[in-house]
Amino acid sequence: MTFRLRVITATVAAAAIAVILASFASFLVARSAILRSVDVSLIQASQQTHSVSEENRVTGSYSEIVLPSGTTLPPSIVRIDSTILSVAKGKSARVIRTVSLNGQSYRQLIEPLPKNSLVNCQTGQTQVCQISTTSAQLYMVNITGQITELTRLVTTLMLVAAGGLLLALGLGLFLARQALHPLEKVTNEIETVAMTNDLQYRLDEGDADELGRLRRVFNRLLRSVESSQTLQRQLVLDASHELRTPLTSLRTNAQVLSRAPELHPDDLRQITDDMVTQVDELAALVTDLGELARGEKSEGELETLRLDDCVDECVETARTYARIRDITIDVEMEPSYVLARHDRLNRAISNLLTNAVKFTPTGGRIIVESSHGTITVSDSGQGISDEDRHFVFDRFWRAPSARSLPGSGLGLSIVAQVVEEIGGTVAVDRDPTLGGARFTITVPETEQT
Repeated sequence: MTFRLRVITATVAAAAIAVILASFASFLVARSAILRSVDVSLIQASQQTHSVSEENRVTGSYSEIVLPSGTTLPPSIVRIDSTILSVAKGKSARVIRTVSLNGQSYRQLIEPLPKNSLVNCQTGQTQVCQISTTSAQLYMVNITGQITELTRLVTTLMLVAAGGLLLALGLGLFLARQALHPLEKVTNEIETVAMTNDLQYRLDEGDADELGRLRRVFNRLLRSVESSQTLQRQLVLDASHELRTPLTSLRTNAQVLSRAPELHPDDLRQITDDMVTQVDELAALVTDLGELARGEKSEGELETLRLDDCVDECVETARTYARIRDITIDVEMEPSYVLARHDRLNRAISNLLTNAVKFTPTGGRIIVESSHGTITVSDSGQGISDEDRHFVFDRFWRAPSARSLPGSGLGLSIVAQVVEEIGGTVAVDRDPTLGGARFTITVPETEQT
């Protein structure tokens, strides 16, 4: 079922329920009003002097006395049933009901009379009669005309209900067309974007209603997809640029190795060492590209980790490289817990430590601090200038002083990506004590499980 059909069906169903309920209520109110009026007149008649009369029978309104034996005064053709007899015998209270007699509808009031009741008997001359037993006085009025009017009312209400349903159907079609036209327009625009892949296209956001919200959300989606696509293209371009240099060097060295018999052993050793270094650089670059290709969300479940243990594990590995250059790594840690992936968090910490070791001079010092979900790595190197701090976490960006050093320029980008993935932040400034760069990672702290 289409959305348009659902709107029309809902509109017609709501109108049908409303019309049917209104018609039913109108019928009940009219019927109750008519019968109440008749009942009031019967009760008023019963409150007058009890009498029997044949004067009004031709007009459909008359009364009679019913004895416990079923005899009526005066005699009549009214069927005396168990309900009337029960009142005449004093077993039931007043009864008001509708009965049918000779194809006519009557409203009946059956009023109980106690023993020795005095009634006016009009049998040619006025006289008072005393009834020694309990009895009932039966008041009847013809309501065939009222019932006929109620029948006509039902017919009229049915016609009105049918007309209302037809009107609701027409209005449903009209409203569905008017209400869904803007949605169809938005759908057509989205289909155009899907067919043309024009991610720069933006929908007219319109008013502050549901459709306006849909347009704004879709525009945000387009901006997000366009930004992601731009980053992917830039990543491919930067990666191809970074790969070109080591591949060119490998090609050159491979060509030189083709004349290996003509080379001096020292030159041959130097070329092979250079090729191994270049292959290592390519491997590291491919690894970093794989990390970045994961996007903002990596695979695997998060787990509760003790942050100081992760830092200590990474520091032990970094000290292996720091000893070669006589660099001291001091550690100050307090226990804290975070929610992250162990391999990704260790990769981010290791990248900061590797970066610190790379830019710390021989005999220098590195300080690592960890507490309350915060990791700080400071070094005694030259630091990062104020104008370069905005580009430190960009992919493939390298400071002018670092372009002669090995590396791909992706390490800090991976740090920023990992930290953002677990809802944290990373910042860089100058350490006031050591004078070099100070990187600070802050991630949400969690409770121990």
